[in-house]
Amino acid sequence: MASYKNRSARIEPAPAPLPTDIQQAIDTIMRGKPPLLLFTTLARDHRLFFKFFNSGLLDRGHLTIRQREIVIDRVTAACGAEYEWGVHVATFAAAAGLDTDQITSLTTGGPDDQCWDDADRVLIRLCDSLQRSCSVDDDLWAQLSGHHSDEAILELLMLAGSYRTVSYLVNSLALPLEHGARTFPTK
Repeated sequence: MASYKNRSARIEPAPAPLPTDIQQAIDTIMRGKPPLLLFTTLARDHRLFFKFFNSGLLDRGHLTIRQREIVIDRVTAACGAEYEWGVHVATFAAAAGLDTDQITSLTTGGPDDQCWDDADRVLIRLCDSLQRSCSVDDDLWAQLSGHHSDEAILELLMLAGSYRTVSYLVNSLALPLEHGARTFPTK
């Protein structure tokens, strides 16, 4: 994984003060912490900000935090989106029960690494398949169905796609890493 070389964003964030509804949405998700640069950059356009914010899948849906974070971390790592990967690993890895070996594996390893159980391996295979072919073959679908409901599979597909879109944004905007965010591990 390549780390960011450019430390300045291509588009400046919206100037303060932000519109009240945008500020309230950011405050709700940030819980007293400073807003992420991605959020304040998207705040430049009211419509785009709320399209992005309202499509989020960080709520309590059909997935555990562990399942959700495995998918997000694998997708953002595969896309080279160190900004988003670093925010998620710093914020959610401990709560998701991801240890150092697993975090490294999600970035530079594979589903057959010894740190994974069968259910986790299926999630990693899903991410890799979607990254490679934008599809899921019948064998992998059967494996997914053995671990997840139809609704959870729909959520997994949407989650992977959403974080590929986020990866496009953060990489193309060349956002500098957030303070306290993790950086990709080296091999």
